[in-house]
Amino acid sequence: MTDSTLHFNLPEHRRSQLINTLHTWLLLAGSLALLVVCAFTLAGPVGIIYAFVFGAISLVAIRRISPQMVLKMYKARAVTRAEFPQGLAIVEELSRRAGLPDVPELHVIPSRMMNAFAVGRKDNSVVAVTDQLIRVLTARELTGVLAHEISHIRNEDLKVMALADTVSRFTSLMSTIGIVSLLFNITFLASGAHAQIPWLGVLILLVAPTVGGLLQMALSRTREFDADLGAALLTGDPDGLAQALVKLEKAQGKVWENLILPGGRIPDPSILRTHPLTDTRVERLKALKDASGVVARGEALPDDILLTLAVKPQDRIRTSPVPQISGQHGRWNSSNLEILSLLNTQSGKPVVSGPEAECEACPRSLNTPDADPRVHVARGGVYW
Repeated sequence: MTDSTLHFNLPEHRRSQLINTLHTWLLLAGSLALLVVCAFTLAGPVGIIYAFVFGAISLVAIRRISPQMVLKMYKARAVTRAEFPQGLAIVEELSRRAGLPDVPELHVIPSRMMNAFAVGRKDNSVVAVTDQLIRVLTARELTGVLAHEISHIRNEDLKVMALADTVSRFTSLMSTIGIVSLLFNITFLASGAHAQIPWLGVLILLVAPTVGGLLQMALSRTREFDADLGAALLTGDPDGLAQALVKLEKAQGKVWENLILPGGRIPDPSILRTHPLTDTRVERLKALKDASGVVARGEALPDDILLTLAVKPQDRIRTSPVPQISGQHGRWNSSNLEILSLLNTQSGKPVVSGPEAECEACPRSLNTPDADPRVHVARGGVYW
């Protein structure tokens, strides 16, 4: 690993984190505002009350879903230390740096696709990777991917996206109810009755699901950017994740695309993607290596930062179902500062180093003999 991976551009990270936090709040506010408008259009003030009551009940129900229920859908199984000691060691070290109360379990999914996702809460979480992923990526690249997923857990992105998904689903539900009611009214009007149709309300209900979906995808892209930043902070190695993203991008091509478009695939429009463009993500990761304003390993941290680090990690763990998105923007919050202190001490050495960092993370398949490879990891209670 080159020396450039041992330096971190703090001003760039602060700026990016502030922008991501602002975008997150604006997008969540936009989604909630759209829900309120739809509820009011459909049933007036009473509709708003019903929407928030049932939305809160749904959030509590989602929070109580066990990660094991989701993992069973994808035939994922826990990895033992004898099977993949390096992978478990990486997860444990990253969890320690992230200040998680419990180390996430590492599961493997029998699949020929390269993918990874996180599910659960801070105190009960799982990171799942496909068998193909751990056999194609190097140990250094896998470290970046695992750090990305652990950043999702640490940032409580699972709660954020669960909230956004709940809002989007209720918006679509009310839109459907409104359109069905309109069709019944049109039938009633055709019989000769006289009534005035609120065309503005009809238009709002028609476009609301599309707008809500776009807001949800934009929020997902923002949280991906923030997880990339968190992963680079946890590992001190933006290049590791950047290289993994490039490999994942190349592996996303489908068979029919290779047959019809042998010269390359046509990417989805940015606005219709749940994940940002790989080139943009790599560019932002590279920006974290800029030599201006870096804090290098071994430099002493200011006294006020050291005092902030005296707060125990367990005292900062949130148990509220409401997602925590923001921190202190004038300076890093204490969790980030604690990670930074690790990068500035011997205990903050690279998670993987030496020749093994560039070797296959796991040279052999962890598929069980009777496992049927999954074709695709779909959305639904998971985040990747």
